Amino acid sequence: MEKKLVYFLCTGNSCRSQIADGFLRALGSEQYEVRSAGLEAHGLNPRAVAIMNEAGIDISSHTSDVIDPEILSQADYIITLCGHANDHCPVVHNDKAVRWHWGFEDPAKATGTEDEITAKFREVRDSIKARIEQFVKEGK
Repeated sequence: MEKKLVYFLCTGNSCRSQIADGFLRALGSEQYEVRSAGLEAHGLNPRAVAIMNEAGIDISSHTSDVIDPEILSQADYIITLCGHANDHCPVVHNDKAVRWHWGFEDPAKATGTEDEITAKFREVRDSIKARIEQFVKEGK
């Protein structure tokens, strides 16, 4: 069976798209080939790496990449994780792609104490994980 290509898009490819990428690789790598990118490359957020480590998933070797038109044109699923990426995603010349928007709050914008910021990252991570589990279970 040929794996479906899932392309997660976000503004900076530093947090939400990296978390989604990590979970889908961990939970659905038999079914899906996974890529992620951003409108810009902001670098991998160290807090995202830390909270994914807590969940038993190492994303420390991931890179923060800008959207690749070739991958975009080959994707079976194009999933935006923030409104900005959804609104500014390049025009997709890909009739086979299913395009979804899964909006999640940006944990990198969290303010407060270190504990409060970490709690926001965990909350977003757990929301993304639940959505990825549903995606894998439904086979889409």
